[in-house]
Amino acid sequence: MLNIPDSNNPRVVIIGGGFAGVSLARKLKNKNFQVVLLDKHNYHNFQPLMYQVATGGLESGTIAYPIRKIVKEHKEAFFRMALVEEIDTENKKVLTDIGTIYYDYVVIATGSTNNYFGNKEIEKNSMVMKTIPEALNIRSLILENFELALQTNNMEERKTLMNFVIVGAGPTGVELAGALAEMKNAVFPKDYPDLDLSMMEINLIQGGERILDAMTKKSSKAAEKFLKELGVKIHLNTIVTNYDGVTIETKGGLSIKTQAVIWSAGVKGAPVDGISQTLDRATRIKVNEFNQVEGFTDIFALGDVAAMYGEKYQYGHPMMAQPAIQQGALLAENLERLEKKQSLKKFVYNDKGSMATIGRNKAVVDLPKLHFNGVFAWFVWMFVHLFSLIGFKNKALVFWSWVYNYFVFDRESRVIIRPYRKNRDIKTDDN
Repeated sequence: MLNIPDSNNPRVVIIGGGFAGVSLARKLKNKNFQVVLLDKHNYHNFQPLMYQVATGGLESGTIAYPIRKIVKEHKEAFFRMALVEEIDTENKKVLTDIGTIYYDYVVIATGSTNNYFGNKEIEKNSMVMKTIPEALNIRSLILENFELALQTNNMEERKTLMNFVIVGAGPTGVELAGALAEMKNAVFPKDYPDLDLSMMEINLIQGGERILDAMTKKSSKAAEKFLKELGVKIHLNTIVTNYDGVTIETKGGLSIKTQAVIWSAGVKGAPVDGISQTLDRATRIKVNEFNQVEGFTDIFALGDVAAMYGEKYQYGHPMMAQPAIQQGALLAENLERLEKKQSLKKFVYNDKGSMATIGRNKAVVDLPKLHFNGVFAWFVWMFVHLFSLIGFKNKALVFWSWVYNYFVFDRESRVIIRPYRKNRDIKTDDN
């Protein structure tokens, strides 16, 4: 049971504890609302640094923050760890795996999920990185592959174990490729002196004509140059058609044997059942300029799962943290205006820019009127991400880890806490 007490204040049920849900909950602090935040995890996950967990640069706890700690000082806010199954719009209630709760307003902030474009083989055999457990799975797979490579004298088998393919060259793919390249160049030679590290390949596959295609061409070219300097092989205009767990196939005839494919080629909205009539082709929920779901005045959608179309954003706002945070903040104000029978404020996205880091002293930054790369961009990237983390302890731990890793050129968290291997027959030859 949810066991939420009755209240004289209108109840706002927020589904999802990501950037949008947390932003809204914080802005509603001690307002005249009862806030109920639902999420299947009991922590907020700082996704932009997930790749560092996957490559041993950070411990998982440094990018996670307890949701209860976020709302604990609110006068009338409650958190429940629950999986939302459906919204009953007719009876104004949310159905979860632990019970049902009635709402005056419901806010869907469930974010996005991986898009495999209908390819079940790729979905079955590739790795993804949308959650902390998935990032830890990737970390385990990387390290386990190297341990297995030591156990075989079959050079072809060893090569497939040391060959990594990242599909999708957006910020996630680029940052992950750069981190893996730094491990190859600085960490693995010390850990595995009896392996020929020249056999390790890092392949970055992009369907478009350039990497980081949402950023400026200048930043894209700089990032490509940085990756190539680190030894990453970049395959542009290459569409992946299949991956059976051993060989990745593409439309252009490129074929790569690998036992580690990481999929970051696309995302789609992760809506809740009950409002399917409002979804677009990317399964994002269509909303108006106030983030109200089409056809409703008491149901809202925020962040990645929301598709707000406009002249500048014909496909909706970018699925990034800033639109989600800004929408959450404005909705808190609009909910107050609704209760006071005042007109609502339209959402106008304040594009603060975008950035990506490729490795040590290498990053690209696009601000509205300024574009730069290199060491200064790297420091800007670090400052922005440190400032965005929730909790002083997390900020301090991440800062210390970065300082330590910078001076000793190491990644302390390369441990296999929970072994992970997909069900494959691994050939070993000890003769």
